Amino acid sequence: MHISLVIPAFNEESRITGTLEKADAFFSRQPYDAEIIVVDDGSTDKTGAQVEAFQKKASTPLILEVLPENRGKGAAVRQGMLHKAKGDFRFFYDADSATPVEELLRCDDLFEGRAEVLIGSRALPESKIHKRQAWYRMTMGRCFNRIVRLLGLTAYADTQCGFKGFTKEAAQICFSRQTIDGFGFDAELLYIAARHGLRISELPVNWYNSPQSKVNPMSDAARMFLDLFVILKNSRTGRYD
Repeated sequence: MHISLVIPAFNEESRITGTLEKADAFFSRQPYDAEIIVVDDGSTDKTGAQVEAFQKKASTPLILEVLPENRGKGAAVRQGMLHKAKGDFRFFYDADSATPVEELLRCDDLFEGRAEVLIGSRALPESKIHKRQAWYRMTMGRCFNRIVRLLGLTAYADTQCGFKGFTKEAAQICFSRQTIDGFGFDAELLYIAARHGLRISELPVNWYNSPQSKVNPMSDAARMFLDLFVILKNSRTGRYD
C-alpha cells in the first residue's frame, strides 16, 4: 500500500459523500495503490450510512472505522493513522476537503525522502486562499499559532491546516505518543516530531474555507489553549521520549 488517506468525520452526512467521490476519483487515476479510511467519531447523524453506501461503488479500497462515542478529532485521526492505515505514506485530511486532494501531487518532499513529515500551511506566501474564514476565526487561529510559537512548541505559523502527511515510521513515532484528543493535537504532533528530530517540510496549499466548521470559536478555542500547557507538562515528565 502506497498511500493511506485518513478522514476523521463527526456528523458529516452532508459533506462526506462529496469528499469521498473526489478522493476516489483522484486515486483511480494514479498508478499506485491507495486506501481511504474514514473514522466516524461517534456521529449521531447518517455519516456512517453514507460511507457504507459509497463503499459499494468505490474504486479505491474504503474502510469505515466507527468509534462508539465522540472523542474528538485528535482521537479519530490517531485511530486511523496508528491502528488502521497500512500505507508507506499516511495523510490525514479534513472531511470538508478544504484542501483539494490533488495537493497530494505536490508532496514530493515526503515521497522522495527529503521530509518525514509534511504539513500544509496557509501562512506561506505561495498559498492560495480561495475562500477565507470569518474574521473572528482568522483572528483566533493567528492568536493560537502565535502563542504556540511564543511557548517554544513549534516554529511553524500554521499548525492547524487539516492536511498533513507522514512516513509510516514517522506516523508510528508521533501518533503512539500523542495524548490530546481534541483540536490541539496538531500542535502536539509537530512538537513530538521536532523532539525526535524528524525532518518537517511545509507545503503551500490551495484552500477553500467551509462555513460548516466544527470548531467552536469559544469553547474549542479555550480547550486548545489549555492543550498547549498539557504539551508542556508532558514534555517535562518525559511522555514524548
